[in-house]
Amino acid sequence: MTNAKTYTLGTLAELLQVELIGDPDCVIDGLATLQQASPGKLGFLSNPSYAKQLSNCKASAVIIAPRHIEACKLNKLVSETPYVIYARASQLFDNSPSASNTVHSTAVVNEYAELADDVSIGPNAVIEADVVIGPGSNIGPGCIVGEGSLIGEGCQLYSNVTIYHRVKLGNRVVIHSGAVIGADGFGFAFDGEKSVKIAQLGSVQIADDVEVGAGTTIDRGALDDTVIEQGVKIDNQVQIGHNCIIGAHSVICGCVAIAGSVVIGKYCVLGGASGVVGHIRIADRVKVSAMSLVSQAIDTAGTYSSGTGIMETARWKKNIVRFRQLDDISKRLRSMENTKKKTPE
Repeated sequence: MTNAKTYTLGTLAELLQVELIGDPDCVIDGLATLQQASPGKLGFLSNPSYAKQLSNCKASAVIIAPRHIEACKLNKLVSETPYVIYARASQLFDNSPSASNTVHSTAVVNEYAELADDVSIGPNAVIEADVVIGPGSNIGPGCIVGEGSLIGEGCQLYSNVTIYHRVKLGNRVVIHSGAVIGADGFGFAFDGEKSVKIAQLGSVQIADDVEVGAGTTIDRGALDDTVIEQGVKIDNQVQIGHNCIIGAHSVICGCVAIAGSVVIGKYCVLGGASGVVGHIRIADRVKVSAMSLVSQAIDTAGTYSSGTGIMETARWKKNIVRFRQLDDISKRLRSMENTKKKTPE
């Protein structure tokens, strides 16, 4: 069961550690966008392009940066980082169902599994031998936790998550529905006639405070483990190949594909549908724009892109012809430059 949550603005200001300008007794019962907010709601302005919506906003209060104070006639929670404050406020109003702290009668829990007293196990979940699950963790309906795996404290596995054998999750790890952690890496050796499978003998280690999106797959290592470091956030439908290392606090957006043995630094961002070829390194604080292909190592922090911008189809078809001619044009240009150098003035 979920319960509606309400706070006074004074309480919110104290919890969020921000300045309040307005009525501390004003009651807030939820969050909303500036355009859709109604009385009782707390709005937020993080993108300046939406500032014009302040004039017609019906929220009871707004999270706002100091530079927009004069434009807002409502109650205000003031911060230099309004989007971060909105994120923290959203946690206060979280309406996710509460854990039951019980093992459902249809769950199958091996007698050699070790569960903390307040662990929740949902209907039809399977917990295999030698699994250890820490306090406060919630294993959703239909999940499978393979033999010898370790689930830390306060973890949340939503429905139908599959954790293969000997996978290790740290504390407060969130894994959304349909994710698969620890499947075999894509390893085969061709003997001239057929592909011979390479047994994947490593596993997956996921550190504290990692979140993994729905339908994402993180493959186990061939020999060493695949490692997801602290605070990494992974979106839906992401593929992470065997033996990859994803540095702390990096963000991997939806539909990204990372081939095997890639090392990604800390605080990196891979934009949606981007790809990374195998066996390369990416430095700390690298941002890769959406739909880019990283085909070689990146040694310096910065923003990187590949591909071409969208354009009308007719123009695109004409440009394809030019693209195919670039090598010939380059050769002809070099030839002309060399000829000019040899020609006396």
